[in-house]
Amino acid sequence: MEIIIISSALLISAFLNILFQKEFIKRGILDKINSRSSHQSLATRSGGSSIFSSLFIISIFFYLNNNEIYDFSLLIPVSIMLVVGLYDDIYKLDFKLKFIFQIIVAKIIIDNGLIIDNLHGIFGVFELSRILGQLFTIFIIVAIINSINFIDGIDGLAISVITLFLLSFEFFSSNLSDMFFLTLLILGSVIPLYYFNFRKTNKVFLGDSGSLFLGAVVSIYVLKILSQDYSIKPYYDLNKVIFVISILSYPILDIIRIFFLRLYKKRSPFLPDKQHIHHIILGKTKKHYLTTCVVVISSLILTILTQIIFK
Repeated sequence: MEIIIISSALLISAFLNILFQKEFIKRGILDKINSRSSHQSLATRSGGSSIFSSLFIISIFFYLNNNEIYDFSLLIPVSIMLVVGLYDDIYKLDFKLKFIFQIIVAKIIIDNGLIIDNLHGIFGVFELSRILGQLFTIFIIVAIINSINFIDGIDGLAISVITLFLLSFEFFSSNLSDMFFLTLLILGSVIPLYYFNFRKTNKVFLGDSGSLFLGAVVSIYVLKILSQDYSIKPYYDLNKVIFVISILSYPILDIIRIFFLRLYKKRSPFLPDKQHIHHIILGKTKKHYLTTCVVVISSLILTILTQIIFK
């Protein structure tokens, strides 16, 4: 069934990428070139809609056949983020409103039973009270959503970081996780975007619809890791919080750096610019695919070093 799921997701996503791009172009919904743009040709921000739609179509198929391959209720908060991001892609949404929607989505995820109630000994802290746990969980979810959104600045970077994260989640799990089939769906749906993202003309970007929705997905996976349901393979025996930091090292490092840099320059932390780490690397490599490779390989090395140092 695994092959059927991932191949179906790949084919449907590829078809939808073509379909949605044509529709976006027809309606004049294009990614306008400005001072922050890293492309000089026609492009649409329809990638997120294609990935989500592929995921949704296959999920509906399994739901109608009474086969719940993952917790379908998770589609509710991530679909809200998709709609918020899509609206922002088309009409532009004030960052304060996006922030409010992110908090609402975080609360929905918490009400679905996912909450950080244990820091697993980090800073000497173990169990958290219900109220403190909810506040901390909201903070983490919002931070992860924005960190994924922030790194979606060059071709292939965000989807590569997310792919590495999902593969790490499954590889280090001691058992077949309850997210396994969702992982396959996302990976299969993401693969076609590499082609549309890296080609020289008629590019397809994730858009805020994709980065916000996938950011919400990543936050759910993080909460799963920190829950009692997820266990790391005994061979690695790594603290869960350190494990999360290691496999999300780049978005965490980038958002912390850019947040304080913008504050230092007396600018809003939420207003975009070209001061991210990947923009600096791009200035040296001049190639998007090289920059993405540098970031992904560096993240992988850091993950491996973390296993060695903290094992």
